[in-house]
Amino acid sequence: MTIIKMKAFIYTVRKGDTLFSIANRFGSSVQAIEQANHIIPPITDRGLIFPGDVLVVPTLSVSGRVSYVVKSGDTVSRIASRFSTFTDLVSGINKLANPNIIVPDQRLQVPLFIYEIQSGDTLSAISRKFGISLSRITKANQGRPGYQADLIWPKFHLLIPLPTSRNIVVWTPLPGTKIVNGQRVEGQARAFEAALNHELRDVRGVIVSKERFTMADAGAPEYGNFRSTLPFDRTPTASTGELHVFTRSAKDGSIQDLVKIKVIF
Repeated sequence: MTIIKMKAFIYTVRKGDTLFSIANRFGSSVQAIEQANHIIPPITDRGLIFPGDVLVVPTLSVSGRVSYVVKSGDTVSRIASRFSTFTDLVSGINKLANPNIIVPDQRLQVPLFIYEIQSGDTLSAISRKFGISLSRITKANQGRPGYQADLIWPKFHLLIPLPTSRNIVVWTPLPGTKIVNGQRVEGQARAFEAALNHELRDVRGVIVSKERFTMADAGAPEYGNFRSTLPFDRTPTASTGELHVFTRSAKDGSIQDLVKIKVIF
């Protein structure tokens, strides 16, 4: 399984753009962009792009996060909808002073990761592997020149939306990845008094890491960064499971903002 951990941009081609100019702008290369988007035969002539095409632009930066490059006419709400997340979350993790004001070429971090297609993959198998619905994957990749719902190509960089709630995004671990005792958990959350919780279960419902409390570095209304670990309290009884990250109501203790992430043991 190949998850691309280098920083990447999602860019919409404009009139006058070339792959060379796009590569120079984002610190990429023509070959890397061609491969990531399969702008090569038999899909299309090598390097052929048109205004409106949506490209994944890989870079050599090791930050591992994906940023969307705002185009004319975009709104935060529209961007959030494309990637199956929430306006509040996109606005909050990017610390936008006014979510109603964004401008072309502005770079917004979005809750996605990139999977490099392997020989023999199918979209339905990828959906099951990561626990992300096929409809969400399809929506995130709309407008990409090398994307076809019924045919995918090895080395194509597929955008996979992260599971989020309105107030929580988990950056680590990524869905479908193997976790171990002491696994690091990182993300951002808008939480009352900066308090949130996590619990790990296997697919049979056995609690592998019991509910534990952690703190973000800022409380609501800010989206603070949080970091914690998952000590195993017992051995998993199955090969897969779910990490739950959530808050609890100050009023009645009920679970709120639950984010479920499929994991492998």
